[in-house]
Amino acid sequence: MSTATARDQIQPSEASTIHELELAAGVIEYSDSGGDWPALVLLHGLLMDASLWDDVVADLSRDHRCVAPTLPLGAHRRPMAEDADLSLGGVASLVRELVESLDLHEVTVAGVDTGGAIVQLLMAKRWPRIARSVLISCDAFENFPPGLTGKTLVLAGRLPPALFGLFMQQLRLGFVRRLPIAFGWLTKRGDAATRRWLRPLLERPEIRRDTVRVLRAIAAQRRLLVDAAARLPGFDRPALVVWSDRDRVMPPEHGRRLAGLLPHGRVVEVADSYTLIPLDQPARLAELIRDFTHTPDRPAT
Repeated sequence: MSTATARDQIQPSEASTIHELELAAGVIEYSDSGGDWPALVLLHGLLMDASLWDDVVADLSRDHRCVAPTLPLGAHRRPMAEDADLSLGGVASLVRELVESLDLHEVTVAGVDTGGAIVQLLMAKRWPRIARSVLISCDAFENFPPGLTGKTLVLAGRLPPALFGLFMQQLRLGFVRRLPIAFGWLTKRGDAATRRWLRPLLERPEIRRDTVRVLRAIAAQRRLLVDAAARLPGFDRPALVVWSDRDRVMPPEHGRRLAGLLPHGRVVEVADSYTLIPLDQPARLAELIRDFTHTPDRPAT
């Protein structure tokens, strides 16, 4: 049975409190702004945690219940069970279990980077609890793993966990984190966040073990999002696609292509941002999501 406990001593923003939820694969941390509002579930990417969404949540929590889990994608602090399925499909199942445990219905699910890939997997399954979806500059089609960053990380995942950890130690250096093969093309303004996200991976062998398992599962499923895309035309609910107009990791034409596949899809491009729009343009992203959830039948502008 799933159980939840609040950890009030860790607060990513004034709007949210960190909780823990015991799921089949292990304990998941998540922030929850609470309230009797429409529910948003916000998903991050590889080597990130729920704090990616802090500035967006600070805005949207005025009229949404914002739930942002820290998924076992390399920046998590609670290791998963040794037999946990850490493929992206397995992580998508964790999201489903979390939402069902919290008894959330008519949910808007949003994801950026690898989190957007997970949203696509949920959409492809036509999960009935999803009322709307938001895909934000994310892995799609054959761009999986995406760009120099994703390909370098998945290649490093071939190493044994101990050697993988040694390889990743170079990311302690700020100039290395800002290279295109690291976070340099993912965010313009978020180096402090990326440094914080890396701490569990750099310091804890069990987190490195989990991360290697995730990366090897990605390497073994290169067609995962091509196959998911073939099922997206069956997603008959409102969908918003938000993309950086100059994204170097996630091609902007993929955003337009995703929106074109979705019967009720629309696309908006955001200026002055790299892939991680929640870090680089949180106010604009919050504005777009609020407009979408409040008036889903009117195109966002």
